[in-house]
Amino acid sequence: MTGWVGSAAAIRRLADGDDALLAMAATAWLDRRPAQAEQALRERLRERPTDVAALHLMAELLAGAGRREDALRMLGRAIDLAPDFGAAREALVRLLVRRRHLDEALEQLAPLLAGHPDEPALVLLRAGALIESGALTTADEALSAMLARHPGEAAGWIALGNVRTHLGRIEGAVAAYRSALVARPDLGVAWWSLANLKTQRFSAQDIAAMGAALETAADPTDRAHLHFALGKALADAGEDAGAFAAYAEANRIRRAQTPYDAAATQAQCAREAAVFTPALIAARGEGGCLAPDPIFVVGLPRSGSTLVEQILASHSEVEGLGELPDLMAIAASLAGRDPACYPEMLADLLPADRRLLGEAYLDRTREQRRLGRPFFVDKMPNNWMHVGLIRLILPNARIVDVRRHPLACGWSCFTQNFAVGQAFSYDLADLGRFYRDYVGAMADVDRVTPGHVHRLLYERLVADPEAEVRALLARLSLRFEPACLAFWQNSRAVRTPSAEQVRRPITADAIDRWRRFDPWLGPMRAALGSVVDAYPDVPADLAG
Repeated sequence: MTGWVGSAAAIRRLADGDDALLAMAATAWLDRRPAQAEQALRERLRERPTDVAALHLMAELLAGAGRREDALRMLGRAIDLAPDFGAAREALVRLLVRRRHLDEALEQLAPLLAGHPDEPALVLLRAGALIESGALTTADEALSAMLARHPGEAAGWIALGNVRTHLGRIEGAVAAYRSALVARPDLGVAWWSLANLKTQRFSAQDIAAMGAALETAADPTDRAHLHFALGKALADAGEDAGAFAAYAEANRIRRAQTPYDAAATQAQCAREAAVFTPALIAARGEGGCLAPDPIFVVGLPRSGSTLVEQILASHSEVEGLGELPDLMAIAASLAGRDPACYPEMLADLLPADRRLLGEAYLDRTREQRRLGRPFFVDKMPNNWMHVGLIRLILPNARIVDVRRHPLACGWSCFTQNFAVGQAFSYDLADLGRFYRDYVGAMADVDRVTPGHVHRLLYERLVADPEAEVRALLARLSLRFEPACLAFWQNSRAVRTPSAEQVRRPITADAIDRWRRFDPWLGPMRAALGSVVDAYPDVPADLAG
């Protein structure tokens, strides 16, 4: 190691330092008492507005509270005052990566790497920015070189495994994840990463090793990862009761870490429906950014949306950009002005406001568009909550709603350890309520703007790929191209849990997998209510 002091280490040093006020602020931040930390920091910055340590810690506090623009400004000031303040520059790079300002992040990182070229934390930070920007081969090379010098860096092996998974190099990914387990046998994310390679199978020795790891692992996140992986292993072994128990425990842990308010989602959907009406569309008339570039693929996770994106990205005029946070960020920024007035405030947007918001979305996504194609896919699934916003600010954008049988989709979500953003998925009843809210919201959209959304059922796509792909392309005003039917030959990087599946031809393997676990799905079935019976019949040749 090179003696590098990163952002988190710098804050811990403040907590142990001789400056009483900064020590109080740093300790409060580390103990997750943000109000006390902010009070101490504001006092210090009133006295010493150029205290770069206080500016750095305040920026971390603001970023954690979602005030990222304020955090960026504060970190910029700290670096202007002290260009060699590595901890602040590292914090700035991390924030820029989260904001997807990737070129700027790499530019800011360069002087840190110049001074500490062999520091694993900085190589990992650079690799993260490269991955987000799509430069996966470069990230692979950087990580491989670092791990040759630091083979005990388990986090580096995980990152390398993820890169190789995105690239479809599954054998290399398995080797990387296994190397992480050599460095740390109870590393839950390594076991889960292996499980998340859906075609991989665990041995009896692996199952025993996971059991042993659970005996020693104290960190809840490690334990959740391990239980998810154990659930996959037991399900593959045909031990359905044990598999369900493991999945249930994994989700129990994740729910404790990630609370979810189903009533709030239902209320938000009702407010969206009350605002987004035929009268609103008629009253608003023309407006928004008229660019036709975006194709939004919405739905629930595990519905087949990655497959649909891969099909579309195999077309010569379409680039697949994955799950972009940009539309949700715009919605959050509008809500941030006054949460009590969003989405109601959408009804008051002037045509110029709508145009600027649509242009802002295109500006935010422009850096991701590397191929120069006229259209791109944004497959953030939860954008279904913002179809009204899309219609107002990007009226010529196309929307595809990918839908899968509710119990199949719900069970698949329950077995998936999502990194972020899917808090509803850790409870069977909440899964049912969320799916029901989604179906209701999309039905409202269909009533307001009939035909605006193209609905694609996963089961029908599996049953007759060519007919469904032709219909999809026609609906999007794209000419048919045979490459869309040979989507698995597309070598583009895929950064979702379905990365491995879309590199193979369509099969019906997963259609009925949920039925083995139907005896335990009562809470989800009850929450879904009539939505289950209303789902269109599965094609006869795919039925169980």
